[in-house]
Amino acid sequence: MRARDLGLRLPGRTGPDNAITDVPGVLVGYTTLVAEDVRTGVTAVLPRGHDGVNDPCAAGWFSLNGNGEMTGTALLSETGALRLPVLITNTHAVGPCHRGVIDWMAREHPGVADQWLLPVVAETWDGYLNDINGPHVRPEHAVAAIEAAAPGPVAEGSVGGGTGMNCYAFKGGSGTSSRLVGYGPDTYTVGVFVQANFGSRRELTVCGVPVGQWLTDDNPIEDSDWKFPPGAGSVIVVVATDAPLLPGQCTALARRVPLGLARTGTTGSHFSGDIFLAFSTGNAGSLTPSAFPQGTPGYDMLKHVPWNRMDDFFAAVVHAVEEAVLNALVAAETTVGRLGRRSPALPVDRLADLLSPCRHAFA
Repeated sequence: MRARDLGLRLPGRTGPDNAITDVPGVLVGYTTLVAEDVRTGVTAVLPRGHDGVNDPCAAGWFSLNGNGEMTGTALLSETGALRLPVLITNTHAVGPCHRGVIDWMAREHPGVADQWLLPVVAETWDGYLNDINGPHVRPEHAVAAIEAAAPGPVAEGSVGGGTGMNCYAFKGGSGTSSRLVGYGPDTYTVGVFVQANFGSRRELTVCGVPVGQWLTDDNPIEDSDWKFPPGAGSVIVVVATDAPLLPGQCTALARRVPLGLARTGTTGSHFSGDIFLAFSTGNAGSLTPSAFPQGTPGYDMLKHVPWNRMDDFFAAVVHAVEEAVLNALVAAETTVGRLGRRSPALPVDRLADLLSPCRHAFA
């Protein structure tokens, strides 16, 4: 089930699969690990597919709250370019996933790996349901997620890096959505992928309705004696588009992600690491791919959407992020994990009843 299956009239026109993979060339793959006290995994997002590492994308990033990790951001700030697979996992598995990207690159693209590699690996904390301190995620799991990356529909909820995550004190995890943006005679796609692990129960808002205040029962996460306050967790968002953009414009897209999150109710907990990446697959072949250029110096040539025409792309990010979070919540199922801890699924029947007066608000 997805958010639109509830009859919600969410704003904007989606791509065919309503997923980040609607952006041509973008692939998503998962490794999901479930065994005894293990509820975790790895998500891989490939900007230009398995063979696109020699064609960097313009990219930028933004941190709403730095109580989290996304590796490789210093290089993103310096060069505005992204070429490697992006991985998302749990907080204590960043290291093995980082190693896994390097292992895959060394095997599949040794010429690039012989230069240097600074992969982008991001995390959210799944220690409520998962034995997060155990060495369960290994480099080969990261490699498997990269190899499994594919176009088309994307599984959501308790899969990949989102396997052990919670959102608004319900079961959360992986979610995605996309929007089509008309630009003169052209149509571009903006897609987002969310690993949702944030928000307190009373904050949850759907289509402008503060439903969380009426769904406070069955809340073992916040009613238990575990150590973290309501709203703790994190959220990682990856934004992709095929519109030709400059690195600074990609950063501007990443800065709009919090507006989409806020539409679902969050006020941004200190204990939530909220870090966002955006990249453009436009301008294929235009960024210098080699770390050691040889021969006569040349120039990178980037066309881009003018800054004063960016508003529709900003709106697409905001609306797609909102829907991706809702998709993660609607898709996730009740999960019991470490120490018998339970994360309940969002009660979609009750949610539909609460929203029935506004289902056609965007009709």
